[in-house]
Amino acid sequence: MSVLQSKKRRTFIGNLIRGIILWILSLAMILPLLWMITAALKSNSSIMSIPPEWIPKEFHWENFPEGLAAVSFWPRFVNTVFISAMCVIGQVLSCSVVGYGLARIRFAGRKFWFYLFVGSMMLPSMVGLIPVYRLWTALNALNTYWPLILPAFLGSPFYTFLIRQFLMGVPRSFDEAAKIDGAGHVRILFQIIMPIIKPAIITIVIMQFQASWNEYLSPLIYLIDGEKWTLSLAVASYSTLYAVEWNKFMATDLVYMLPTLILFFVAQKYFMQGLGSLTTAGLK
Repeated sequence: MSVLQSKKRRTFIGNLIRGIILWILSLAMILPLLWMITAALKSNSSIMSIPPEWIPKEFHWENFPEGLAAVSFWPRFVNTVFISAMCVIGQVLSCSVVGYGLARIRFAGRKFWFYLFVGSMMLPSMVGLIPVYRLWTALNALNTYWPLILPAFLGSPFYTFLIRQFLMGVPRSFDEAAKIDGAGHVRILFQIIMPIIKPAIITIVIMQFQASWNEYLSPLIYLIDGEKWTLSLAVASYSTLYAVEWNKFMATDLVYMLPTLILFFVAQKYFMQGLGSLTTAGLK
């Protein structure tokens, strides 16, 4: 056997082993989702049958409308979309402005503020839970959407770091050319820089939308009126202490998951480019 054939054989065996490992790991992640789908199409009594049935004998499509009606899905869907959209807008605007300032504007203490932003990511959110709650109570903002939306307009350290890292790889010649034409920082940011850093912006949109969509603790604390609930609270309230119709619960959960899955699959190319900016931090 020649050296070339031996090398090809080792490469083939290595790729085969990696493929088998990836298949095993993929199945471990996909199986719960497959079980969720098949459970949503079964009768409640057949979910716990032994041995388990992966393919239902009868498809109970009525689980979806009945499950959605049980949690008043569509009014809470509107609430959740509104809160998530406002949080996305707030994070994109605030983090873009701060990230641009840290990357492009030279001012005293710029490195200090950058290190402060990075260091704040190490603090758990629970640290400020009680003081922040007392603040919103003093402002008479309980049972409103302000505690859920307004913090997004104050920015996020991680998203600011992401924007700043991406901007560090964008040539300053874009800024200089715009300044020659008389553009200020606001125009440079919104008309020149933001279209260039679209992958980072879309990454923030996906991650913040998913975070706001699945947020449970903040709505639980601040929203008292059931008509203002988000879907995370509504779906969680579906499961009771004594009896759960798991088939309808799974059907409702599947519909609840769809918006974030659709958003990710539509924009996954830019999402991967945005995450890659953390290491490459540059333009192709």
